[in-house]
Amino acid sequence: MQKTKVLITGSNGLLGQKLISLLVQQADIQLIATSRGANRMNFTDGYQYQEMDITDAEQVAEVIENVRPDAIIHTAAMTNVDECEIRKDLSWTMNVKAVEYLVEACEKHQIFLCHLSTDFVFDGQSGPYSEEDLPSPISFYGWSKYAAEEIVKRSKCPWSIIRTVLVYGITNDMSRSNIILWVKNSLDQRKAIKVVTDQFRTPTLAEDLAMGCYLVVTKKAKGIFHISGKDFLTPYQMAIKTADFFGLDKSLISQVDTKNFTQPAKRPARTGFILDKAVSVLGYNPVSFEEGIKILSNQLKIK
Repeated sequence: MQKTKVLITGSNGLLGQKLISLLVQQADIQLIATSRGANRMNFTDGYQYQEMDITDAEQVAEVIENVRPDAIIHTAAMTNVDECEIRKDLSWTMNVKAVEYLVEACEKHQIFLCHLSTDFVFDGQSGPYSEEDLPSPISFYGWSKYAAEEIVKRSKCPWSIIRTVLVYGITNDMSRSNIILWVKNSLDQRKAIKVVTDQFRTPTLAEDLAMGCYLVVTKKAKGIFHISGKDFLTPYQMAIKTADFFGLDKSLISQVDTKNFTQPAKRPARTGFILDKAVSVLGYNPVSFEEGIKILSNQLKIK
């Protein structure tokens, strides 16, 4: 059987770790994981690991020249929205220049590039969005990701762009929080929390996003795909569902508007995605938010 050689960038991140866990189980995939620094995965069997800093043009060219993958799943990025607003130069280097380096290598070797993007390319005036809706970012993070999309679209290699929304999940070293863990930990400690009711999202389980990437790469599905959860919720509704699942005190959760928070970057009010294309073209089938909470709960018990 001819295996598809897949290289992942950002393999130490949440999505990167979920992709390793998923792809090592696939008999038709030969996996090369890359990230900056040492490998943080909790197992090393079934894949190769190479250090690769996506902002180092020479290193990117050299690694890809040596590996010659059939496909690259580009997950590495600077995703802290406020930090991107404050450190614009670094954000541009990581989110835009790095994509230029990857595209150059993919064009040279005709590698299929699966690029990860975000709902923050939209202004949030009319979500949920389909793939045909026109981007209009309102934050520097959004602009950097939109600029990267345009580079990918103009490239002369086969490509896909996967946009996603509010990804949640658990990393091996528990180094990343998410709305479920934050709500659970706060309420466990009897801490009162304020959660916004005027933002809408389709929160995405990291395992579902990894499956979306796998489906795109194995089908060589070109173009833009919206991959997210299927439930259109406010963070407040997510918090209530989390409290309900764990049997915690909902009276500690109070509703607030976004204007109650002072943040460097603007957030789009209503994003979320229409998943019809991903469902029909890829066979994508995400879990509900409640099912996602249950999956995280089971993973916490294993930790």
